[in-house]
Amino acid sequence: MDKTNDVREFLMSRRSRLTPAQAGLPAYGGTRRVAGLKREEVAVLAGVSTEYYARLERGNLRGVSDSVLDSLARALQLDEAERAHLHDLAKAATPAPASGVRRTRSELRPSIGRLLAGMTGTPAYVRNSRMDVVAANNLCFALYADILSPTALPLNLARFMFLDPRSRDFFVEWETLADDFAAAMRAESGRSPHDRALNQLIGDLAAGSSEFSTRWARHNVRFHRTARKTMRNPLVGEIELTGDALELPGEGLTLIAYTAEPGSRAQDQLDFLASWSAGNMTPAEKAPGPG
Repeated sequence: MDKTNDVREFLMSRRSRLTPAQAGLPAYGGTRRVAGLKREEVAVLAGVSTEYYARLERGNLRGVSDSVLDSLARALQLDEAERAHLHDLAKAATPAPASGVRRTRSELRPSIGRLLAGMTGTPAYVRNSRMDVVAANNLCFALYADILSPTALPLNLARFMFLDPRSRDFFVEWETLADDFAAAMRAESGRSPHDRALNQLIGDLAAGSSEFSTRWARHNVRFHRTARKTMRNPLVGEIELTGDALELPGEGLTLIAYTAEPGSRAQDQLDFLASWSAGNMTPAEKAPGPG
């Protein structure tokens, strides 16, 4: 998949958001014709020629050294996720053998299933890099009532966020979470440019949701590590939890676990949901036992 346009748009968007003052450059009189820094200013900050930087911004990152990429990241004041994304785009510019393609998994090791089942007081699910939820525990099913269930798995969270109208009612801060989802998917696209299923998913979202396509065009990237979310549950109302992402090394999977502040109203709500799910979910509704 050709990433030339992604490189060009990413570098231009990062350059346009920086002012000379932010970059520590002297201010000159007159009206600037471009938003943010000029190409020659970025070149000076990165320690390369204007012609060379212009080549990079045209989308040609083939053969660019890590040291140049790091200099460019410093010049553009990229954060950790943006810096990693720039390196991923450069890797995608150099053809890699088939063995280098990341494999997205959907199966779950029995021991991970047992771990999920044992987290009786913590809503948790496991997803792959394409945001497919492949497993969840009973408390998570109770939290995501009418959205997640054993029979609904795998469920793609990105499709739910942007193509299912229920998501706007379930996620109280929908706009913020939509920004995060699009940015996390942009980062994953940079890491896995040859993932056909991921590219198909992105195409479906762009075609079906103007909210997604608008966010996708911003070229923002972020790591999906932790976030506070307020969800609207039919049993306990609005509940604010912290979700933490724990990568499972070598699996290509991530475990997301939700917690509440000790002694908080949210913890009382979680306790109620745990009690309710233990006594009200039928065997068919409960998560299947680990194999």
